[in-house]
Amino acid sequence: MPQFSFAGLGAMLDPLFIVNWLAQESRFKWQLLGSDITVAASNGVPLNVDTEWPAPADLDSVFVLASFETKTYTGDKRIAMWLRQCAAAGVALGGIEMGSEVLAAAGVLDEHQVAVHWDNLEGFRELYPRIQATSDLYRIAGQRLSCAGGTAVLDMMFAWLTPRVEPPYMEELRNHLLERRQRRGDSEQLSAAPEHHVETSAQLRKVIRTMRRTLETPLSAPALAALVGLSPRQLERRFKAELGVTPIRYYLWLRINRAHRLLQQTDLSVAEVASCAGFGSLEHFSRAYRRFFGCAPSDDRLQSRDAPVVPVRLFPVKR
Repeated sequence: MPQFSFAGLGAMLDPLFIVNWLAQESRFKWQLLGSDITVAASNGVPLNVDTEWPAPADLDSVFVLASFETKTYTGDKRIAMWLRQCAAAGVALGGIEMGSEVLAAAGVLDEHQVAVHWDNLEGFRELYPRIQATSDLYRIAGQRLSCAGGTAVLDMMFAWLTPRVEPPYMEELRNHLLERRQRRGDSEQLSAAPEHHVETSAQLRKVIRTMRRTLETPLSAPALAALVGLSPRQLERRFKAELGVTPIRYYLWLRINRAHRLLQQTDLSVAEVASCAGFGSLEHFSRAYRRFFGCAPSDDRLQSRDAPVVPVRLFPVKR
């Protein structure tokens, strides 16, 4: 799909090429498909693709790669019908990063567990309640594969290739890619988040987990402090020492980021998004949003390369 991850494509195809090279035969063959003759990756590199798509009966597997602006083509009827035909023909279907949303929109992932990138997880769950979206790195279950993206694509390819390739070839593949590890598919994303960090105090971890669970109905500073037996002043000192911000500021950062994702990834109204992020007043929500992103919420409705992102200077940083 337009603006796919160039790195994700390389992580998929390089292992296949290396196995072919090591075996000195074409164990795997692939074809790059798209709606237009040239498809540009998110980094701007153009890629020539075939616009005449094979009959599903001629295929073993189809992987969909997508990253930005997924909302603009999930309604493409040609893509959806072809993917449904592939599913009916028993073709294995895989979604890389937001390629899973393209599959979901085609209706071929219902009742499946799907690994979704953490930045898109909330929006995905809102749009596709019949799918069990997870924060796993990747999922391989029968004829359905999904990967959150990034370096996890290589982990997924190792797992996918293992039953298809003899062990000596897999060993050499790892050697040539300089990668001896293979993370489990159910490994959790965002392991470096403060609430998962071993250096974060147990009290802060508990407070942050509570914050994430209560974004729609934010708790007061005294209520958060009471959860861990501290006074509001003590909790504020802990947050400043460990994360460089006050607890209320960190809470606001979590809520604004939820709003940011829901605005870009779903068709919820601005008022509905404000409510999902714990803002009872649209005026308050708009002011807070402008402070973080420099634009009105109504001007931030598509997840694209040019859309606003949280300035790095506003990130909570562990000291």
